[in-house]
Amino acid sequence: MAKCTTGRSRFKMQRALGLELPGLGKPGAMERRPYAPGVHGNKRKKVSDYAVRLKEKQKLVYHYNLREKQLVSYVKKAKRVKDRAWMDTLIMTLEQRLTNVVFRLNFAPSIQASSQMIVHGQVQVNGKTVDRGSYLVKKGDEVSLTVKGYKNQLYLQSQQTPRLPAVPACFKLEGTDQKKATMIEEPLPSDIPFPYEGQLVTEYYWKVK
Repeated sequence: MAKCTTGRSRFKMQRALGLELPGLGKPGAMERRPYAPGVHGNKRKKVSDYAVRLKEKQKLVYHYNLREKQLVSYVKKAKRVKDRAWMDTLIMTLEQRLTNVVFRLNFAPSIQASSQMIVHGQVQVNGKTVDRGSYLVKKGDEVSLTVKGYKNQLYLQSQQTPRLPAVPACFKLEGTDQKKATMIEEPLPSDIPFPYEGQLVTEYYWKVK
């Protein structure tokens, strides 16, 4: 997975991009120093078209806690779908990843924490433990936690102070202390919880086939 191992590095990532990425679980990055990291971070400098496209792509890599190779693989698969714009397919797929779903349901305070819970066997889909963060949740699937998962401090922390209070409308959330959710519709491209320019990502990956 993409390395987001320290609070400092996650702050730097967000400052470099100029916005907060909810999936990193570190709010407040832009409050004290609303400019890029480094001694020249608050100075204006000319940015190339490539750098602009790269920054937009990096938003997806950092927020969804992906490796570049993983994202390229998703791009290739999205381009094979012919009934919609491949960028929309890409975002919908990333939103269906189990790591993201657990985070968006406020079962974990960040996507990295979500991945940790999944690897430790604390997340279930349709009553069966799934330990792959890349698992794609489908319409009709029910996502819940194990008994140990509901006692996990990550879950309890996220319930007390959710990073994103609003759960996407594609989920039907039930329960109080031990919540579970069913995906009643596929996610929409608009469900992505931060501003991004899909056209710039399209231009960055235009050669990928």
